[in-house]
Amino acid sequence: MKKTALFDKHVSLGAKMVPFAGFDMPVRYSSDKEEHMTVREGVGVFDVSHMGEFLVEGEGALELLQFVTSNDVSKLQDGGIQYSCLPNEQGGIVDDLLVYRLAEDIYLLVVNASNIEKDWNWISSKNSFGAKMTDVSDEYSLFAVQGPKAVATMQKLTDADLSAMKYYTFAELTLAGLENTFISATGYTGAGGFEVMVKNDQAEMLWDKIFEAGAEFDIKPIGLGARDTLRLEKGYCLYGNDIDDATSPLEAGLGWVTKFTKEFVNSEALKAQKEQGTSKKLVGFKMIDKGIPRKDYELKDAQEQVIGVVTSGTMSPSLNVGIGMGYVPKELSKAGTEIYVAVRKKLLKAEVVALPFL
Repeated sequence: MKKTALFDKHVSLGAKMVPFAGFDMPVRYSSDKEEHMTVREGVGVFDVSHMGEFLVEGEGALELLQFVTSNDVSKLQDGGIQYSCLPNEQGGIVDDLLVYRLAEDIYLLVVNASNIEKDWNWISSKNSFGAKMTDVSDEYSLFAVQGPKAVATMQKLTDADLSAMKYYTFAELTLAGLENTFISATGYTGAGGFEVMVKNDQAEMLWDKIFEAGAEFDIKPIGLGARDTLRLEKGYCLYGNDIDDATSPLEAGLGWVTKFTKEFVNSEALKAQKEQGTSKKLVGFKMIDKGIPRKDYELKDAQEQVIGVVTSGTMSPSLNVGIGMGYVPKELSKAGTEIYVAVRKKLLKAEVVALPFL
């Protein structure tokens, strides 16, 4: 198991450590619900240093990224960030990722921890454009400082006006005395806030400074458990659950990052799928009967026919009701449709709802 630069810090804080994507990661420090509500109402900090980072630069960098990603990278300006996915040649998704434009012909990709090697090999295999690629994943630590008090917390550490940063932009600035620190107005919680990237040898110092700055807001460390419930309440896909090598970005509701203004891997087949319509669709659902939907539980219709499976599910800490996502036939995807979740041989009633849940 790999360890992040903050492993000892997490252990000292009483975190329960679990194997995740090849890393020893903190799943929780207190309780998932307490940590979840800390982020929704105040401010919390996640160590997401297990994520992968690739630099793509030089002549051919833009052409390579235009070909391997579904979104239109040419629309990015310096300091801009794009959510995107890497389509495969069978209609599915290699991974979802963020694309940062650092400068003309210099891009940073942030990819999922479990897919670092897979993504590197995939993008490399398509690099007939002469772009220079560098895997810098092991050099950097990444924190997510999330919640409505994140701006007030982080503002204490810099002279730059963080409240002026637009969603999905980043800046390179001095933070807590550390020059050339990357801070981006991004995160996967829907609670607002930032992600910060620093060299590993600066990670502990910055972590401590962030906690000093957030002390008045009762800042807390947050584990992977709450990260999952936070993203699910916002209807954000998790790779390996809601999207994978066999799910189309159009079925997954990612048509908004699938731009047919350019050619990219499998774009012709995906364009035809868009024109014909998909046969199934990723939907959100809320439990009507009391129960908690869990991943891989069967979804059924009123005739008790299997129509799909739960791809993500939990008890929503904010709403105090069971929520989940799953793929269902298009004709059963409309909000208000009743479906059933098979829980321990019982069929529990649920209702398809528009995303996000919160």
